[in-house]
Amino acid sequence: MTDDRSQETGQDEITLGRIETEVALLMRLGEATRRATGTAEHRVLDRAAYVILRYLDTAGPQNVSALAARLNLDGSTVTRQVAAMQRDGLITRTPDPADGRGTVVSAAPAGLQRMAAVRAARTRLYGDILAAWSPDDRATLAELLHRLNEALDSRNRPR
Repeated sequence: MTDDRSQETGQDEITLGRIETEVALLMRLGEATRRATGTAEHRVLDRAAYVILRYLDTAGPQNVSALAARLNLDGSTVTRQVAAMQRDGLITRTPDPADGRGTVVSAAPAGLQRMAAVRAARTRLYGDILAAWSPDDRATLAELLHRLNEALDSRNRPR
């Protein structure tokens, strides 16, 4: 006779292994799909710039420290990304009124336009990929991905 608890533990380990594999494949296939997509809209921004612009679009202007904290990145990494984005005209920087040594980063109109183009292209792509899925399945996937991202974000936040 098998112990129900050990059977549950074994099944949970199998499920967690499947999740690990599927997430690894998701990341690889997502990047491969982005690279293979023929439209230029997908490539007008690199991943880092897209994420920063999406955050600035929803949260408004931020100092570099707040951006780094929100994106779980080192401040020097965000500073380099922001400098490159400023050179490309995607963001603007102004002195931080709360800290004269720092700057506040805002999305520039050109950055928002590019971000919107990438977002629209990605939305169309996922619409095509998920065309055979029911609206309920799409909503479930969106909710589960949101929950996974929240759990990952919570895990990666400094304690």
